[in-house]
Amino acid sequence: MAKQAEIFIGRRKNAVARVFLKPSAAGSESNITINGRSFENFFPNPLHRDDVVRPFKVTNTLGSYDVSANVMGGGTTGQSGAVRLAIARALAEMNADNRPLLRKEELLTRDPRMVERKKPGRPGARKKFQFSKR
Repeated sequence: MAKQAEIFIGRRKNAVARVFLKPSAAGSESNITINGRSFENFFPNPLHRDDVVRPFKVTNTLGSYDVSANVMGGGTTGQSGAVRLAIARALAEMNADNRPLLRKEELLTRDPRMVERKKPGRPGARKKFQFSKR
C-alpha cells in the first residue's frame, strides 16, 4: 500500500525542487501548487506543464495526488525538470510497481548536463573573439 507522504527533492541544472505528494480526496480533482501559485500560472508554457505531469501519465495516476512544490534557482526549463524528477521519485517510493515504468521512461535519472563555464581570454565558454588578419 502507499506510504505516508514525505518531501522529495529533484534537481536539474541550477534548479532545486522540494515536492510534497499526498493522495487527493475522493471525488475531487488533483491540485498542483508550485511556490504557492497554481500550476498553470507558474508554468505558462505547455511544454513545461507536460514535463511536470509526465510521471503521472506514465504511471496512470493523473488526478490521484495533490502536489505542493517549492522550487528555487535556475530558469523555467530547469525548474520543470526538477519538479518532474521529484514527482517521479515520490511515485516510485509510494508504490514499488511504478519504479520499472518510470525507469523505462528515464524519469528517475537526474540529468547531469550543466552550463559550461566561461574560459579566460574568451567572451564565453567556447566562443572566440573576432580574428583580424591585419
